[in-house]
Amino acid sequence: MRMTNDRAAALRALHVPGRPVVLPNAWDAASARAIERAGFPGVATSSAAIADCLGLADGEQAPVEEMLAAATRVVRSVTVPVTVDFERGYRLAPAELVERFAATGAAGLNLEDSDPATSELVDPEEQVAFLAAVRAAALAAGVDLVINARVDAFARMAAEPQVKLASAIERANQYLRAGADCAYPIGVSEPPVVRSLASGIAGPVNVGLGLASPLTVDDLAALGVARVTFGPGLQRHVYGAFERETLPTLRPTR
Repeated sequence: MRMTNDRAAALRALHVPGRPVVLPNAWDAASARAIERAGFPGVATSSAAIADCLGLADGEQAPVEEMLAAATRVVRSVTVPVTVDFERGYRLAPAELVERFAATGAAGLNLEDSDPATSELVDPEEQVAFLAAVRAAALAAGVDLVINARVDAFARMAAEPQVKLASAIERANQYLRAGADCAYPIGVSEPPVVRSLASGIAGPVNVGLGLASPLTVDDLAALGVARVTFGPGLQRHVYGAFERETLPTLRPTR
């Protein structure tokens, strides 16, 4: 537990607005080792990418035992901190969530504020209570976890852009006050929106960067972002190249 807590402290310290920690998303032990060899200070996972490796759909369709086992394999394969995309906790009560998650050795986790079963936003007060309970359970167990609170207002709300922005900022600040370490509004890519989020949220902000995005990590740094991740995009890029470029060369020519 001492090593896990040390890694959590190290990961938390890397979240610096304007000098973001870049955490490529792994989908297995081999990809995690590649990320570490490339010199990144930490590894994130993607629930969608791991579920795909299991032959299952994202959205908590994979059994929690399999997702925890996958996280454990990633953690054991590297020496840097690992943060796990844990969706909305796989319907585990906070104390059980902390107990079972801590056994993986991971330093942090994402917890989202929409229901994977319905894709609908959870009431913010309910999410605040959930995050606070997870933090309290972790403190009671002596477990340090870097909680990255995913904010789904842009992805799930049917509203005008300014309404989504205001909701995302309000939700993020509530989650930070409840014990989260970082806020992760997904589905944002426009520089003015990212800048507004970074200035309006009273804590580190994580932005997901697509490989086809015109923005770069340096652009996000200049906008005040503290953490950059890539979701399942890296896995899809690798597998897409494998399917488009490698497999066709293996066919017989006559």
